[in-house]
Amino acid sequence: MTDPQNPPEVATSAGTVRGSTANGIRTFLGIPYAAPPVGPNRFDLPKPVVPWDGTRDATQPGPCAPHRISPFPALDAEPLVGDGGTRGDDYLTLNVWTPEDAAGRPVMVFIHGGGFVIGSKDAPVSDGTNFARDGIVCVAINYRLGIEGFLPIPGVPTNLGLRDMIAALEWVRANIAAFGGDPANVTVFGESAGAMAVADLVASPLAQGLFGRAIVQSGHGRMVRDMDVAQRLVTRLAKVLKVAPTRDGFASRSTDALLDAVQAVSAPKGKIDLRDADGVDPVFGISRFIPVFGDDVLPEKPVDLFARGMGKDVQVLIGSNAEEMNLYFVPTGVRPKLFGLLARWIIGKSQPNARAVMKAYARPGASAGDTFTRAVTDLVFRWPARLYAAAHRGRTHLYEFDWRSPACDGELGACHGIELPFVFDTLSTTTGERGLAGTNPPQDLATRVHRLWVDFATDGSLPWKPFDTETRQVFQLSADKPIQEAVMPAAAFIR
Repeated sequence: MTDPQNPPEVATSAGTVRGSTANGIRTFLGIPYAAPPVGPNRFDLPKPVVPWDGTRDATQPGPCAPHRISPFPALDAEPLVGDGGTRGDDYLTLNVWTPEDAAGRPVMVFIHGGGFVIGSKDAPVSDGTNFARDGIVCVAINYRLGIEGFLPIPGVPTNLGLRDMIAALEWVRANIAAFGGDPANVTVFGESAGAMAVADLVASPLAQGLFGRAIVQSGHGRMVRDMDVAQRLVTRLAKVLKVAPTRDGFASRSTDALLDAVQAVSAPKGKIDLRDADGVDPVFGISRFIPVFGDDVLPEKPVDLFARGMGKDVQVLIGSNAEEMNLYFVPTGVRPKLFGLLARWIIGKSQPNARAVMKAYARPGASAGDTFTRAVTDLVFRWPARLYAAAHRGRTHLYEFDWRSPACDGELGACHGIELPFVFDTLSTTTGERGLAGTNPPQDLATRVHRLWVDFATDGSLPWKPFDTETRQVFQLSADKPIQEAVMPAAAFIR
């Protein structure tokens, strides 16, 4: 029942917030965990929130990090990434969903995806209400995106987006008990770019001790860029903006000008070579903006930090979807139009052995588009996730989401992002003629997957054995069984 006459109030370290209650769930939206990143704070470390007097309203989500949402063909993408949100300065904020009368409950902190350039804590698919229904205190955060969050500009602290996430986790440690959560039982989880960030945070020296478990959904720690390579992007963007490649230069341009520049370099014609010394672009062109290594956040690549024992005390659940890249090439109509030469050319922009890749993934009767999509799914998502699991020295479990969406005439399949409505038990947000999950997705699977996440966050329990390179046990979520997975052809190209 909703009680508008007695809205819940909670005292945080910066002041009291007032939320709302419905059906036994208390909801607090738009709570600041850091000061607005504008003015002198725009290209600086996250600063403490200025305390407020009285009680702050926390019933509206507030603004999100500036970004632009482009139309997506054939599917309604708004439930996954939001509608672009409202513009405003005070966007380093978070949402909290908590059971009424909660005390000492497990905590889950969600980091949204979007290629490090779009997305927000308020996307409908990642509403935390049903986690709270099942006894979890659920938190979702915003963080800086694009140029302001992930461009290593000379004179600017690097990896500001990751530093925002760390600041949010520090806020959780300091404040979540007041919302009924246990600060000693925190699980951080994320999807896509959010999963990449979580994978990085597991290995980051600055994040040690802030969480005990991590869930990495369609991500891994390989999508990090060498600082020197990333400087090519800095130089290119400075030319687009017609400024010096410095803090003052970028700070002299408006938010809209920066968003224009992001679109310019992200477009297919926005030519820029971001391959490393081995001729590999670890992102395969999906995003220009990713975390960099070589600073205090990530002194080395995550897998190299694992070799030094970093992150070994964190329990990890990591996985991928069986047909990740279908999201990018099926609704757009690209997959059936790809021919062999074009497919090799696209792969060659990120992987020097393109011809060998296509040969390794060829099947009798398969089109070039089918071969390309399967190959890139493994190269970008599935195989690097296995390498991450093998490198992590703590307990690590691996899953595969294998349910096939019937959307796009049955061709969308187990695509990127399809696990989200099952994890959050929010199938209604992606159901329909243009819904990612089609018209009749299985609620029993959502109930089961959601429960797996709840149980893992509660005490680390999972109904299958940890991953190791000998037994290679992977749990198929739809089939509801573990398998011994064979080494993928991608192993010959990514080590």
